[in-house]
Amino acid sequence: MKALFIGGTGTISTAIVKRLAEDPRWEVWVLNRGNRNDVLPEGVHRIVADIYNEADAAEKLAGMTFDVVSEFIAFHSDAVERDYRLFKGKTKQYIFISTASAYHKPAAQYIITEGTTLANPHWEYSRNKITCEEFLMKKYREEGFPVTIVRPSHTYDERNVPLGVHGKKGFYQVIKRMLEGKPVIIQGDGTSLWTVTYNSDFAVGYTGLMGNPHAIGEAFTITGDETLTWNQIYQTIADALGVELKAYHVASDYLSAVGDRYGYDFEGSLTGDKSVSVVFDNRKLKRIVPTMQTAVPFHRGVRIALDYVLSHPECQAEDPEFDAWCDKVIEALEASKKDI
Repeated sequence: MKALFIGGTGTISTAIVKRLAEDPRWEVWVLNRGNRNDVLPEGVHRIVADIYNEADAAEKLAGMTFDVVSEFIAFHSDAVERDYRLFKGKTKQYIFISTASAYHKPAAQYIITEGTTLANPHWEYSRNKITCEEFLMKKYREEGFPVTIVRPSHTYDERNVPLGVHGKKGFYQVIKRMLEGKPVIIQGDGTSLWTVTYNSDFAVGYTGLMGNPHAIGEAFTITGDETLTWNQIYQTIADALGVELKAYHVASDYLSAVGDRYGYDFEGSLTGDKSVSVVFDNRKLKRIVPTMQTAVPFHRGVRIALDYVLSHPECQAEDPEFDAWCDKVIEALEASKKDI
């Protein structure tokens, strides 16, 4: 069978490409701009093109057909409309990566299934993904376009440490604050429930959907089985670092209000996602991919990630602006306690 990955070098897609490249039943192709193709395993066929240059992509894909086309970098409806034009009649399955943040926020029910309503008034990113899903499912219903929708939640790899509150440069500044003995901000009281999934576990579920006729016209949430509170997530990180966790809890609404002036979209990432308790019911996925399970629990996965990040300076993106912002927030809240 023949698979094409659009992107193929991100947190999620890298694990899937690696897993599939080890399977002799699959011929793996990747289409991207070639910026990170060094992470691809041997034997993967490469098409260097900018998918957003539709004419160039169409020329380089001319005459090619695929059993599966996997789209990882479409964030707006115009991107999936382009893919529809490029791959209609040229693939037996088109898998679109959506997001679990598209599920109803605020949550009407903390247990999420694929039947949960899609609605997120707090995050444009999620609403754009919903629009993409609606276009693709319309094409499936009206024309039989063979779409499968996949909704990941918080998936990480050896280069990433899952956090709730961080700056524009990612997670590392929070790790640095922990190592320096400084307090770190956790949204709310830290007791809301969250699911983190290591990318190699995600790849098991995803590849089980590839070429699977029962997946056509369906949507699937892919997450691990482990549910943790945010306090447990941060404590596990601190334990892996061998430091004391100095947690500083701040209401998500407050973070959204004071972060907006600095360009931090905490209304989207917190109110529209991480501040809400969610537990995913993955029985639909497991009915057709029974091998899906959590092989890398968080206490192991975070140690893999920290070992890699702390030994690779290129992963240590410091963010002094965010560091100073954290100090200001904490100082302001501590001062307010004395004024009452």
